[in-house]
Amino acid sequence: MAVWTKVRTVTAVLGGGVLGAVLLTAGCNDDSSRETSVAAMQAAMPTGVPATSPSTRKHIYPEIGSAQADVHAAFQEAKKTHKRVLLDFGGDWCGDCQVLDIYFGQTPNAELLAKYFVKVNVNIGRQDANLDIAKKYGVPVHGVPALAVVDANGKVIVSQDKEFSSMRNMQSSAVTDFLNKWKQ
Repeated sequence: MAVWTKVRTVTAVLGGGVLGAVLLTAGCNDDSSRETSVAAMQAAMPTGVPATSPSTRKHIYPEIGSAQADVHAAFQEAKKTHKRVLLDFGGDWCGDCQVLDIYFGQTPNAELLAKYFVKVNVNIGRQDANLDIAKKYGVPVHGVPALAVVDANGKVIVSQDKEFSSMRNMQSSAVTDFLNKWKQ
């Protein structure tokens, strides 16, 4: 019964999408229970509701090897446009990263991003890749998503690794508050 309650809550938050319910079952810090959670959620779905596999998640983070070039390009763009760089460390496998991406695309967050930030997604693999970049900007990556806001010259304004690692339990307004706080 608790699983079904979680499904209803999550689908309400994401507008009824079963994919969102499946995505949110997978915490980003514990791979071992992810498949069990997905299976339990799918088993709890009423008859006639299509089951969705975690493999249907949105591709958000670029290939691991492109991170250095992507970060460099973001800083070049930030210098030209007088914006800050928002580094988003995560992986496509992470349900919380998927939710954060949804929230970044919503109003007013999308407008705040476009006006004040150059956002770059950094793929950390299974928390074993591009950690040198995270370390450089003060992000220890104990959970994902993890964010850093950096000025165009590379000075870290804020770094965090746990503030958004439970996006499945947060509202879009938390992202709005974060963007407004660090926009300049």
